[in-house]
Amino acid sequence: MPVKIRLQRHGKKGKPFYWIVAADGRSKRDGKYLEKLGTYNPNVNPAEINLDIDGAVQWLQNGAQPTDTARAILSYKGAMLKKHLAEGVRKGAMTEEQAEAKFNAWVEEKAKLVATKRDKLATAKAKAKAEALAAEKAVNEARTAVAAEEVAEEALEAEAVETAAEEAPAAVAEETVEGEAVETVTEEATTEVEEKASEVETAADEAPDAVAEEAVEEKTEEAVAETTEEAAEEATEEAAKEEE
Repeated sequence: MPVKIRLQRHGKKGKPFYWIVAADGRSKRDGKYLEKLGTYNPNVNPAEINLDIDGAVQWLQNGAQPTDTARAILSYKGAMLKKHLAEGVRKGAMTEEQAEAKFNAWVEEKAKLVATKRDKLATAKAKAKAEALAAEKAVNEARTAVAAEEVAEEALEAEAVETAAEEAPAAVAEETVEGEAVETVTEEATTEVEEKASEVETAADEAPDAVAEEAVEEKTEEAVAETTEEAAEEATEEAAKEEE
């Protein structure tokens, strides 16, 4: 009966988990097996392998043939080396103590290499995580800066609108005051003109016609000139006060 050391698939879809078994070469891959020698988990880095080295060596010595993947796993764990050393002891090339010492030295060296690889992977993972955090922080800071600029612009626009709204009523009030001052001055000037005209008419009634006409004309011209000058002076003074 040809015996093979091979992998038997377990686990779920996308995450396989293997048993290392010694089985009849004529049976199905995931069918019956003669002995379970260990497990192989490729879902982690480095891969996790648990192997009964002595049991695997015993099957190899009995003629079991490993598949390519199983041979790589056995070599990785030292089963192939231990079989080779056992052959040397059987042939008298070395003692059993020497073979055991060589195997233990190889195991220690292998453990150091595996530990170094794990440290490198952990360092690389930590570095990648730190870089990702730094990149995310930079993006967040950029977004915060943009948001702050937008808020500042909106605040300036709102302030400008408020300032314009405050200045508009003041300007309207100034125009209203100026208009009222001009109307007041005009009304006063009109009143004075009417009074002086009345005085002129009264004087005209008392004087002769020719003298009356001249007096009326002179009085009227004087009254209009005085009224115009006074109105202009008053308007200028009021405008200067409002500007102050």
